[in-house]
Amino acid sequence: MIDLLVAGCGPAGAATAIRAKLAGLSVVVLEPRSTPIDKACGEGIAHSAVSYLSRLGVDLTGRPFHGIRYLDPTHAVEARFSTGSGLGTRRTTLQQALHSRLLDLNIPVIPTRAGPITQTPTSVTTAGHTARYLAAADGLHSPIRRQLGLGLETPAVRRGLRQHFHVVPWSDLVEVYWSRLGEAYVTPVADDLVGVAVLTSLKGSFDSHLAAFPALQRRLQGAAPASTVLGAGPLRQRVRRRVVGRVLLVGDAAGYIDALTGEGIAVALRTSAELVDCLLDDRPMDYEAAWRRVSRECRLLTASLLWARNRRLLAPHIVPAAARLPGVFAHIVNRLS
Repeated sequence: MIDLLVAGCGPAGAATAIRAKLAGLSVVVLEPRSTPIDKACGEGIAHSAVSYLSRLGVDLTGRPFHGIRYLDPTHAVEARFSTGSGLGTRRTTLQQALHSRLLDLNIPVIPTRAGPITQTPTSVTTAGHTARYLAAADGLHSPIRRQLGLGLETPAVRRGLRQHFHVVPWSDLVEVYWSRLGEAYVTPVADDLVGVAVLTSLKGSFDSHLAAFPALQRRLQGAAPASTVLGAGPLRQRVRRRVVGRVLLVGDAAGYIDALTGEGIAVALRTSAELVDCLLDDRPMDYEAAWRRVSRECRLLTASLLWARNRRLLAPHIVPAAARLPGVFAHIVNRLS
C-alpha cells in the first residue's frame, strides 16, 4: 500500500510529496494538468521559503528582491529584509523546478484527478489508488474540500489578475501600489521582466484596473505584455477543519484569507512540513493544531491588514501610517519574510 497519496501538484502538493519521499515514505501524486502549471499569483517567494525549497533539493532560478515598498499617490515607504533576499520567480519556473525534483526522486505523477473518496480505519482510496493517507492539495476551490463538506460559506469579494511585461525592473524591491480600487504588486522575475498582479473587489479588465495606478502605468508605458492575463478568486476561503479521518488539507485547499501580504507559498510550505511530520508518527489528528500554530502569525497579520483595507475611513491611512512608522513597518515585513 502507498504511504501517501497527494492530490495536486502545485507548490504545496509537490513540496509535501518531496518531503515525504525524503523522509522514507512511498508517495504518488495525482495531477490532471500538464507541467508547467501556471496560476495568477504575485510570484515573490520569501527568503524562508527559498531556503526551505533549497533544503528539499529544488533548484530555483529568478531575480532576487531585497524588501517591500508601499506607495500611494502621496506617500512611499520601504523596508529591506534583514535575514536574506526573496526571489521573484515565474510560477511556471517554480512549477518546472518542483516537477524536476519529483522526477529526480522517482515520485510518480499520475495524470488524473482525485474522484470520490472512500475511507476505512486504515486506508483511503480515490481514483483507483489506495494509500494510508491522502494529502489534498487541490487548490483554492478544492473539490476534495467540497466533497468532504469542509468549506464554509464566504462572500465572494476579492480577486486577483496577473500579467507580465517586458521591461527592465526599476527596483530591487517588490512594490505595492495602493489606490481606492485595490493594490497592484510589481515583482521583478527576470532581468528583463516584471510581473504585475492586481487585487481588487471591483469588476473590470486588467487594463481598466491598471488605470487606477497612474504612477505604475507610467512605469509600464511602452512595455510590451509578455503573457496573457490570468485571474484567481474569490480569494477568501473559510474551512471548518483540515483533517477528516485519513484526509488532510494543505496549501490553499486548507483555507485562505487574502494575497495582501504575499505569504501564500511560505505558509503552504511550513504547513506541508507539519503534515508530513504528523504522518511519520501516525498522528494525523495533531495536524489541525500544528497548521493553526505555524500559520497563526501570518493569518493574524493578513486578517488585520485586510480588515483595515476594507474600512472606508481607515484604508486611505494605511500607507501614510507605515510612512510615519517605518520601524513598525520594517518589523512587520521582516516577521512575514
